[in-house]
Amino acid sequence: MSTAENKALVRRYYDEVWQKGNLAVADEVIVSTFVDHMPLPGQAPGRAGHNQAIIQILSAFPDHQFSIDDLVAEGDRVVGRWTMRATHTGELMGIPPTGKPVVMGGIDILRIVNGRLAEVWHVEDVLGMMQQIGVVPSPGR
Repeated sequence: MSTAENKALVRRYYDEVWQKGNLAVADEVIVSTFVDHMPLPGQAPGRAGHNQAIIQILSAFPDHQFSIDDLVAEGDRVVGRWTMRATHTGELMGIPPTGKPVVMGGIDILRIVNGRLAEVWHVEDVLGMMQQIGVVPSPGR
């Protein structure tokens, strides 16, 4: 696949899976043996674990809005930088809903094999999110 096709695949993944929560599209664009190099605590392996994480995050932030800030591609990899704006209205990893707004950024490096997502390396501002919902004190408090 070309880098343009790889970027289109990742854009579809963000738009359909993360923004809309469409797990049927996840099943279509992600290999069953998907490797998440930074899984959530207790996350199962493979595409099933990926879908489990999607459900957990989107249940905690049902009003979420994802924006794609950058997509950069080279070879079989696409780097996506994104921002999520949401309200914490559902349980998140045992943390009860706080009703607080959250703005969280992240960066993903996705590897594509035969037109499907095979691996992800990702970093999110989880500490900042935890500070925003009041679970972790902000500096100077």
